Amino acid sequence: MISETMCRLGKHKSVIREIFEYSKERAAKIGAENVFDFSLGNPNVPAPDSVKDTIRKLLDEKDDLYLHGYTSAQGDADTRQAVAEDLNRRYGTHFHADNFYMTCGAAASLKICLTALTVPGDEFLTFAPYFPEYQVFVETAGASFRPVQTEEGTFQIDFEKLEAALTEHTKGILVNSPNNPSGVIFPEAAVQKLAELLREKSEAYGHPIYLIADEPYRELAYGKDVPYLTKYYDNTLVCYSYSKSLSLPGERIGYILVPDELEDCQDMYAAVCGAGRALGYVCAPSLFQHVIAACAGQVSDLGVYRENRELLYGSLTEYGYECVYPDGAFYLFVKALEEDANAFCERAKKYELLLVPGDDFGAPGYVRIAYCVTTHQIRRSLPAFRALAEEYGK
Repeated sequence: MISETMCRLGKHKSVIREIFEYSKERAAKIGAENVFDFSLGNPNVPAPDSVKDTIRKLLDEKDDLYLHGYTSAQGDADTRQAVAEDLNRRYGTHFHADNFYMTCGAAASLKICLTALTVPGDEFLTFAPYFPEYQVFVETAGASFRPVQTEEGTFQIDFEKLEAALTEHTKGILVNSPNNPSGVIFPEAAVQKLAELLREKSEAYGHPIYLIADEPYRELAYGKDVPYLTKYYDNTLVCYSYSKSLSLPGERIGYILVPDELEDCQDMYAAVCGAGRALGYVCAPSLFQHVIAACAGQVSDLGVYRENRELLYGSLTEYGYECVYPDGAFYLFVKALEEDANAFCERAKKYELLLVPGDDFGAPGYVRIAYCVTTHQIRRSLPAFRALAEEYGK
């Protein structure tokens, strides 16, 4: 016998990955330049020169044991201190090395946190639209997953719906701002209101309700502030990845932040370490821990994403598409031109447009467009978007 759940997850990839694999098949047949693949949030801007220079310097100056040997299970102490100092400098916080657990990216961070927190009967909420893997992470940790619909047309928090969804079984809320797939940022007023509500409900239920901040897009914000949640709500865990800010998605490097202000923070940190151990996530990639120690706080040249946003949003709305203007991340969430977003995405394939239907994001009727591609690709794709709109009478 094998696990039916794991077999099912292995046979049926995420919709994003299925379309990405399809794009590779099409590229092999007709050439990559003829396929307009907007499926995967794979940063197209290079890592900063400082990252490359740091790697070269480490390879030249350090021995193999330092570069490739094990670090402490929770991560190299100098790296964790460098991350703490970077955040303290930027956000006026007072973190230290022992608040951090280095991980293989935000996905590992989320899975570790959920495993550390979950006991039988727990529920985790999130705001729709949401990253589809949240459901996988929550349910395989042994908890129930409950999406909460956001405000129609803005994707901001609907507090009436949220309050109705909170129960004594609610262990935590996954918050992703800037949001994948909508690009929406929750403003300070909403964060303050959320924190106030959770303090009230935590007291009423007799146990803390945790905020789990999924923050791989924190630095991808275009003229908008992204509130740092630990400054508003004590019982916050932060899950971070350098995949987007430093354009290092394949290197799988990130961290979990367990602030001192969090209730029973030492036990929580121990539970995070224990979950990392149980899941086999001890010792994040050593070389890139050392890279992060030298490059914490730096970012790739993110200006191209802003340019792509303006070009794509402006063009699509001109053609008759409806979409929420994204303040961050590198996604455009567009209303499909028919009720069935899956059928719409299939029709888009006639024009070699590869889009992701929003059903698995908890938003049927929408599609996600990842604009972390070259501006040249977007310009070349615009006639296809126009032709698709015209086919629907736009």
